[in-house]
Amino acid sequence: MQNLNESLQAKYPHLELAILPLSQVNKDNESKRIDSEYFKKEYLEKINLLSKISTKLENLMASGYYGILPKSDDYLENGLSLVRGKDIREFSLEISNLVKVPYDYFQERYQIHKNDILFLVKGATIGYEDGVLFILEEPNKKMIFNGSVFKLQVKNINPAFLYVFMMTKYFTFQKVREVANNGIEYNSLPTIKNFLIPQFSQDFQLEIEKLVKQSHEALEDSKRLYKEAQELLYKELELDFKNPLESLLKSSLQAKKPSELANINDISKKYPHLNISVRPLSKSLHKSGRLDSEYYQSKYDLMETKIKDYKGGYCKLQPSEIKDFNFTPKAQEKYRYIELANIGNNGNISEPLEDFGENLPTRARRKVKTGDFIMSSIEGSLTSCALITPEFDNCVVSTGFYVLNSAQLNGETLLVLFKCEFFQEYLKKFPSGTILTAISKDELQNILIPKINPATQEQIALKIQKSFTLRAKSKDLLESAKVKVEQNIQTPANQA
Repeated sequence: MQNLNESLQAKYPHLELAILPLSQVNKDNESKRIDSEYFKKEYLEKINLLSKISTKLENLMASGYYGILPKSDDYLENGLSLVRGKDIREFSLEISNLVKVPYDYFQERYQIHKNDILFLVKGATIGYEDGVLFILEEPNKKMIFNGSVFKLQVKNINPAFLYVFMMTKYFTFQKVREVANNGIEYNSLPTIKNFLIPQFSQDFQLEIEKLVKQSHEALEDSKRLYKEAQELLYKELELDFKNPLESLLKSSLQAKKPSELANINDISKKYPHLNISVRPLSKSLHKSGRLDSEYYQSKYDLMETKIKDYKGGYCKLQPSEIKDFNFTPKAQEKYRYIELANIGNNGNISEPLEDFGENLPTRARRKVKTGDFIMSSIEGSLTSCALITPEFDNCVVSTGFYVLNSAQLNGETLLVLFKCEFFQEYLKKFPSGTILTAISKDELQNILIPKINPATQEQIALKIQKSFTLRAKSKDLLESAKVKVEQNIQTPANQA
């Protein structure tokens, strides 16, 4: 068989050929696939390498479950936190950023606990190396997960080590190879159980666990500094950090005259199910060009009054601060492209796509520089904001972003401001459109921005810069752990 393979490869050097006996084709082939993709040379080489040092995942599973499939219509403002596939690509869970569903969906087997490993088993990103998450500490609130995620509890192996292995190419290729061939990209339970997991010494596994814990500590310190920056901003705006919207409403009611409060109470009693705002044409359509009721909600008045009353004053974005000129990538030149999916919950940016200009999507038309601030213009993705740090200088971004460089606020302060709960609620006022609801350039220039005290801006900038440095350190520690595992797989002498 070996000689036949060699002779055919010599005869057809431009083709990848492999002749396999039926017994080898059927081995651990739950779906009985015979397509050439399944038997790619690189796959077979990795399988051959792993099979000498591995056991099947089913031998290490204490339990394993797919998640639930709630309807998007069931998403709530408050409720039970739901982890989706996009959330586990953050390397940690931020409960405040998770969508919420009714508590009726809760079942114990869907609850996330300490030492759980969550990994993607469905969707186009199934083969991404960051499609796995390890729960190092017991969550302080109940959380469940959706059907694109598989929850794993293990035995006879260090879960931190397994987590790192699941980020390596030696695991992700197995997920990609075993995608069910039925039009929907997912891993079935039988194929998950057949995944090969290398068996290394306890000492080596503990070495990897140590790096995972150090990475986790750095990430938690990064998140703490980001929250401290948020607190500085809220303090400057005289809003309660824990409940900014509630404190805004409370202070507004306290400032109103008794006669105004009486009118509010009368209207509320008469129409308890409605949010009413009465405006003359001169202060509505003729002024803003908008006639939709959403635009005139009273909460937006409160927010704009709060910004206008800020002791440092306020401003609006000027045309020169909005970098919306198009950049046309050269066909044969490589670029790094940032899209909405690359933006993390804390303004961090995951590794951009790198490709030739001719292969980039037509929306890849904005070039960014260090210090620029990018924000999504699309309703539903307004939280996708990020600061362009030196490692992303000269990247190309989607036209779904606005690229801003303010003369009044530094990039770090813009990031914290635009991502804070108060401002996120305020931004909901501005999107318009029917097919694609988004913030137009004209509306972008109508947004009121508080001119935060320069000293406070400097403090915020320092905390965000340190936060980003720690996040990078956390990522580097995980990358170091991943490299060690891959090297151990490739070096049999180190496997004992």
